[in-house]
Amino acid sequence: MKLLAQVLISSALWMPFSASALFDQCKDLFPAQQIPSTPQVGRDLCFDDFAIYYSPVDKKPIYTVEKLNGAQLQAPHPRRTNQFYEEARLPIRERSLLMDYRGSGYDRGHNVPAGDMTREQGMAQSFSLANMMPQARQNNQGIWAKRVEEPTRMYIKRSQGDIFVFTGSTGHAGSIGKSKVTVPTHLYKLVFDPTKKAAWAYWVENTDDAQMSAPISYAELVQKIGIDFHLPLDHSESKFNK
Repeated sequence: MKLLAQVLISSALWMPFSASALFDQCKDLFPAQQIPSTPQVGRDLCFDDFAIYYSPVDKKPIYTVEKLNGAQLQAPHPRRTNQFYEEARLPIRERSLLMDYRGSGYDRGHNVPAGDMTREQGMAQSFSLANMMPQARQNNQGIWAKRVEEPTRMYIKRSQGDIFVFTGSTGHAGSIGKSKVTVPTHLYKLVFDPTKKAAWAYWVENTDDAQMSAPISYAELVQKIGIDFHLPLDHSESKFNK
């Protein structure tokens, strides 16, 4: 509880949200410090090790961004806290609440994974409900964890230099809780390797029986979700090849 209190107190010291994505205090988390373009109006939230563009309508991230490298992920990881908390920087009417997920049948699915966090403060902050989406339980604990998050970390551990990772969800399959948190139909994780000027995305249905398919191109992802991440690629059809 002491660690949770520190997170909530420090929240007041971080940047206030705004009607447009500015990310003034954490632009270095974005490739070439370029903020994505999206038609969705959200709140920009900077954390110590990641950033979130949050939807006050859907009560979940529009997207999150991380800048990771192999040295970070090879380092010892702090203990997983599992202390989920409501995001105090958001007005109460725009927050998802702990009670929204109770009995919903959906997991509180991390956008920025706790498994990516290598510092105690980052680990604690990753449990903000602003970082969560309603995710099918078997999806969250199965295909997403084992065939999206873990392969992404393995790639980063083998890479040279920083890797940028954007995660989000899209679509509407109903809502949960009093706050009406949108249940997405699809989840995605976009990986950008500046050294190779290559990008690819995992695209997964938000269902318990979702099947894994080959990664899609950056251009395909942009077409599906309507967000331009302004990646400095050689060409927009860059795909991941194992």
